[in-house]
Amino acid sequence: MDHALLDLPLDDKIALSKRVLAGAMDRFGHTFWIAWTGAKDSTLTLWLARELCRETGRTMPRVLTIDEGDPFPEILDFQKRLTADWGLDVHLAANHEILDRKPAIGDYIDLSGLSQAVRDEAARTGFTGPGFPFDPESPLGNQLMKVLPMNTFLRENGVAALATAIRWDEHPAREGELYESPREEPPHLRVHPILHMREADVWAITRGRGLPHCSLYAKGYRSLGTLSGTVRKSDLPAWEQDLDDRSGERAGRDQDKEDAMEQLRALGYM
Repeated sequence: MDHALLDLPLDDKIALSKRVLAGAMDRFGHTFWIAWTGAKDSTLTLWLARELCRETGRTMPRVLTIDEGDPFPEILDFQKRLTADWGLDVHLAANHEILDRKPAIGDYIDLSGLSQAVRDEAARTGFTGPGFPFDPESPLGNQLMKVLPMNTFLRENGVAALATAIRWDEHPAREGELYESPREEPPHLRVHPILHMREADVWAITRGRGLPHCSLYAKGYRSLGTLSGTVRKSDLPAWEQDLDDRSGERAGRDQDKEDAMEQLRALGYM
């Protein structure tokens, strides 16, 4: 984590993010994609790319989003609306092998009835049981419902570089990340254009520049995960909470997953 970059003026941070995006766009062309969850950070990343393209005549990259099986309806509505308003080319990755069973949270999933690819992915996490309760926000669920379909999509669609919206100040496991970081399986480059943005910066840009954002933030959510795995810790809008309290941003997320973030990132998570 570069503290000097964290302390740059906001306009300089925006310019730096655009330079990171421009470099990836120019090197990878149509094989450079942007990951989008519908949350504040990835929406900011989309806006930065869109502004860069508007200013320079570059072509807006394609967008990847993941259906992990337990979404907030508000996020889906927001993504649908913004896709239309901004003319985004959005593609969906999902583990249909599990989702086609239409599991509810807690439903037992028997690994023996799933493909070898899914069983192998479960084994990569160290899981050795015969089955598991469906929960996309758990460490195992995260691997099977987010990482596996994402990596499958990258491989099948020839994605050479993927921009994600992680930040240095968001989680200790991300403090050592670089703007560009290679991944081996599948081979691709992770690009992180907003590493140097603080949570307060995200809201300063979002609110100051009139960026759209999911309505859940106005209801007190600071970080958005799955519907069943995310809770509010305050009734204040996210931007009115104590944004200097780093531990508070993801306090409403599943803490088993938060505690396992180092392992999850080693296995391919963002």
